[in-house]
Amino acid sequence: MTPRKFARVLAGLVLAAGIGAAQGQAFPTKPVRLVAGFPAGGGVDATARAFAQKLGEYWGQTVIVENRSGANGMVGAESVARSPKDGHTLFLSTPSEVALNPLIYEKMSYEPLKDLAPVSLVAIYPNVMVVHPAVAANSVQDVIALTKKTQGGLHYATSGTGSTQHLAGEWLQRYAGFNWVHVPYKGAAPATTDIVGGQVPVAILGLGAILPHIKAGRLRAIAVTSAQRSAVFPELPTLHESGIKFDATQWYGILTTAGTPPETIAQIHAAVKRASLEASVRDRLLGLGGEPATSTPEEYRALIRAEMEKFAKVVKDAGIKAD
Repeated sequence: MTPRKFARVLAGLVLAAGIGAAQGQAFPTKPVRLVAGFPAGGGVDATARAFAQKLGEYWGQTVIVENRSGANGMVGAESVARSPKDGHTLFLSTPSEVALNPLIYEKMSYEPLKDLAPVSLVAIYPNVMVVHPAVAANSVQDVIALTKKTQGGLHYATSGTGSTQHLAGEWLQRYAGFNWVHVPYKGAAPATTDIVGGQVPVAILGLGAILPHIKAGRLRAIAVTSAQRSAVFPELPTLHESGIKFDATQWYGILTTAGTPPETIAQIHAAVKRASLEASVRDRLLGLGGEPATSTPEEYRALIRAEMEKFAKVVKDAGIKAD
């Protein structure tokens, strides 16, 4: 082999080695952002921080929780949809940002299943109907009877228009034949502050945000809106047990920017699944009133589609539109 030919072969081997190293490069190569679409202090924020800590440990990189609230979670979702397609920006979503907002907003700045790539379901939190202790109600039937007697109907708080809590309230109103007034907030944290302070008498919120206040006696829990009883409060009846055949569960999942390489999504999925099995994460979620849950990216995508179909009729019948 001539020196010139040897040089060409050697150069080719070096180039091939470089390409192979780049393709096999571990993820992540820089700090990761985990965006939460609702304010700090709520269940979304707490769940994001539980996973961020473990993911950071696995990856040897800082995982920063970034609260970008507004427009029922869409401000945060859009920021992820417009991020580089490299998996370094993740999104902790509730049903609103990916399944419900398309039903209530005429125009959105992103398409959930086109601009975002599902990674895994991570947690399930039951929604809970609660009342301020000054409210004379101990059951769903009591709340219905009281709102029927109240001129104009009782006011009830939720974390936002079109949230699963709001849709549960609309369904309940139509089923039981009464009228009450929806008071949407920009997240569970401010809604919790107002019901604890007595500004609103009733709320339907994710258990994560209100669990400490229930335990401290600052709120009275009435019922869960999930199909099954809560593992944290097994004594609380479900709407099904009250004769109302409807359930609305608050689930959280992680997505990233659509177009992210499949192998990167697979790495993120493996880390998220591993984190969900960690005792510290499980204990944290149970302490917030939720339960760990995992899925494949395909299963998570199917759940999003199923929730859209499930709630479409409720939204249409109630005439729910974004404020």
